[in-house]
Amino acid sequence: MGLFDFFTEDIAIDLGTANTLIIHKGKVVVDSPSIVAINTKTGKMIAIGHEAKLMQGKTHASIKTIRPLKDGVIADFDASEKMILEMISSIDSFNKRFIKPRLRMVICIPSGITEVEMRAVNDSAEKVRGEEIYLIHEPMAAAIGIGIDIKKPEGKMIIDIGGGTTEIAVIALGGIVCDKSIKVAGDVFTSDIVYHMRAIHNLFVGERMAERIKIEVGAATEALENPPEDIAVQGRDLLTGKPKEIKVSYREIATALDKSLLRLEDAIMETLANTPPELAADIYNAGIYMAGGGSMLRGLDKRLSQKTDLPVYIAEDPLRAVVRGTGIVLEDIEGYKNVLIKPF
Repeated sequence: MGLFDFFTEDIAIDLGTANTLIIHKGKVVVDSPSIVAINTKTGKMIAIGHEAKLMQGKTHASIKTIRPLKDGVIADFDASEKMILEMISSIDSFNKRFIKPRLRMVICIPSGITEVEMRAVNDSAEKVRGEEIYLIHEPMAAAIGIGIDIKKPEGKMIIDIGGGTTEIAVIALGGIVCDKSIKVAGDVFTSDIVYHMRAIHNLFVGERMAERIKIEVGAATEALENPPEDIAVQGRDLLTGKPKEIKVSYREIATALDKSLLRLEDAIMETLANTPPELAADIYNAGIYMAGGGSMLRGLDKRLSQKTDLPVYIAEDPLRAVVRGTGIVLEDIEGYKNVLIKPF
């Protein structure tokens, strides 16, 4: 143990478009929406996470809510830095320390990230006392989190549907053989619902209401075994300007999401078409694994199974599969050196 090891702490971060999760000492210590509220007059951050999300769509001119990440990468450098610092500072064991610890960090990144976007993640990590920074691709972290032995000479297909991007990858021998990253994920599904409400019902609903619709009655197919009950949706009538309420069914949402889900299917089929034949044989035997919040959309596993003629399995606790895998890597950095990226 080195002299300065006492002043260093290890954390794993899943820096997501919708949610940020942090693991410390094998436990999820932060699970918070990736959103901040800023005072526009002073530039100071007044709320982050759950508190800031409650303000979304309800702010006045002096307060602005910002989602610092877009499509899985940092869009607002300053806001993301403040958000990460505040989340790290909220970890109880760090607050008890007289001297703020230096950090060894493993951070998830999309597989389609550019070098410039990678540098933005690295710079943000350095600004929040990151001493030793490693990056890992999200589908690789998801595979490890699901419990797949990525070092075996067997092909495994992972689909990680997050908030900003869907990562599709075929993994073998500790590396990504072929992959595709598309900007069709949870945020696009939410936007599809907002558009559908306007186009079909002349009802203007906010992002929070659309997300609630997605969670409560969202579906990828109309053929559900246990369909959810219709829900009441409130918004503003675009014709009269009055507040209005309508009932919405899962069938209607399945129709609203169909175009985006077709794009997702096309991306999966394209990745399968680019998979080497020996690995394709492995995938035929093992099936496809799904993780991320988007994989919880009702009937999506069955829809993709019908499209690919392969079994599709959803990870246990899919929202935390990526950060769980990142935490496993953090505990054995030497053992997973081949899958980690040391950026700069």
